[in-house]
Amino acid sequence: MPFEFQRMEIEDVILVKPKVFGDNRGFFLESYKKSDFFNNGICVEFNQDNHSKSTSKVLRGLHYQAKPYGQAKLVRCARGRIYDVAVDIRPNSKTYGKYVKVELSEENKQMLFIPEGFAHGFVVLSDEAELLYKASGEYNPLADRGLLWSDKDINIDWEIDFEPILSEKDKIQPKLSEINKEELI
Repeated sequence: MPFEFQRMEIEDVILVKPKVFGDNRGFFLESYKKSDFFNNGICVEFNQDNHSKSTSKVLRGLHYQAKPYGQAKLVRCARGRIYDVAVDIRPNSKTYGKYVKVELSEENKQMLFIPEGFAHGFVVLSDEAELLYKASGEYNPLADRGLLWSDKDINIDWEIDFEPILSEKDKIQPKLSEINKEELI
């Protein structure tokens, strides 16, 4: 099998480790194979691909889309290094308000599957980082929502010793206790 699927502390979040075939010419890996993903519990139809580039110390997130426009994501860092974070915002979940954090990088080539009902964000640890990710739903600007990256109730350990660079939108996102639970998946 070209992938290893590792369930995280929050069971629905899955770290995907592709098998990398490398030699002196470079490398090859499969980044997605529907049958393998479906056979390992990731039964999502992806219908949008995204590519983002960020500079050092940029923190993007925590973002999600309100129902019925929720998105599952499969995130990969193709260049550079990031901490990728998924926060469970499913109101009836036993892990509501908990988060998973992993390092994704061009070196480890791992991917993080984040199901619907999670807020997503990342911080760049290298000079630059490029993320490629698949989304199960198309982006809808009217459903665009977020959580404050520094919400003390979630208490994410970003493991950074710098003040992150944030968008104006991300500086003023609401705390988990302030979001409209009626909009959540």
